[in-house]
Amino acid sequence: MMPISIEKRDEEVGIIDHQQRYYYIITTLFKPLISFLEKWRFLLINGGLAAIGNIGGILMLRFYFIHGGQRKWLSAWLQTSAFPILLIPNTLLYLRHRHRHRHRLLSPTDKFFAPLKLYICGAVLGILFGLQSFLYALGVDFLPVSTFSLLSSTQLAFTAVFAFLLVRHKLTPYSYNVVVLMSLGSVLIGVSKNSDRPHGVTSAQYSLGFLLSLVAAALLGISFPLLEVAFTRVVNNINYAHILQFQFCSAASSTLCCTLGMLINKDFAAMTREAKTYGLGESKYYVALVFTAVLWTVGTFGSVGLIFCSSSFAAGVFSSTLLPMTEIAAAIAFHEKFTGEKGLALALNLWGFVSYLYGTYREEKKVKQINGSV
Repeated sequence: MMPISIEKRDEEVGIIDHQQRYYYIITTLFKPLISFLEKWRFLLINGGLAAIGNIGGILMLRFYFIHGGQRKWLSAWLQTSAFPILLIPNTLLYLRHRHRHRHRLLSPTDKFFAPLKLYICGAVLGILFGLQSFLYALGVDFLPVSTFSLLSSTQLAFTAVFAFLLVRHKLTPYSYNVVVLMSLGSVLIGVSKNSDRPHGVTSAQYSLGFLLSLVAAALLGISFPLLEVAFTRVVNNINYAHILQFQFCSAASSTLCCTLGMLINKDFAAMTREAKTYGLGESKYYVALVFTAVLWTVGTFGSVGLIFCSSSFAAGVFSSTLLPMTEIAAAIAFHEKFTGEKGLALALNLWGFVSYLYGTYREEKKVKQINGSV
């Protein structure tokens, strides 16, 4: 068989000059990569935001406590108080929606503003987020970041259980394996609680931080499936603008709850005194607060976006993958001890995570084979 000449091939695909030929070659070579990015771009963007925000938020919260910060309700308030920055993407989406509506590029069912019941769900879940933020603040204050991160990773086990109960997410043997392994990791840390207790933290405070961190992980575990319920069952034809509005409403509700806690605890009046005695100086005190608030909001924005793009359990799995990076960053930034028990707990958590990924791969492969045989 004679090979096809370049000129004949160009004629077949409609290429008329060298510039089009180069464009054709490049798009052909990178077509798999371009297709992957187009399919997963929202997942990659939200995953990146979740990674930056969650890792940075935990580190900045610990940074606040290490250098003299003591206000628990304030640190909980910081986790949602930067919600007004969500007005920026909301405004851009609104302008885009108005432009497309003006040029009749939208169907009558494409609404920018979410239904009232989604706002109500956001306000109710915001109260749960406020409680979870307060428990997180107590855990970060009483525990090293590495220990706190390991305990927080158990939220995947709670997410698996609640996803099964609330959204009927199928539990496989690999899902059960995750639950068992991560539970064992938490038990190991609990047994070795005196080996990494921070300076100035009593044994009772460490135990309280241990318990509250697990409760916070359980609340996060139920939050993810509840968000999926709100996105899939409460509202039909939900879009990304609705997700942003939901997050704005839930963060505002959470901030209001924490504001009430601050008023009762007189944290606003204490902030001025705390800033003057802060270890790094008054100006850096306020800079630390601003960075902490922004990072937490970015992280939450990414996590909620992951649930919208995939599922609650997938968001929980991704959250657990941030564990090693958080621990490494904490060991570098704060020179925390990384004991043998922590190493074994980390290995168990990673084992559970890898087994879950393998199980997901097996399930998807099985579904493709079934669909292919039909």
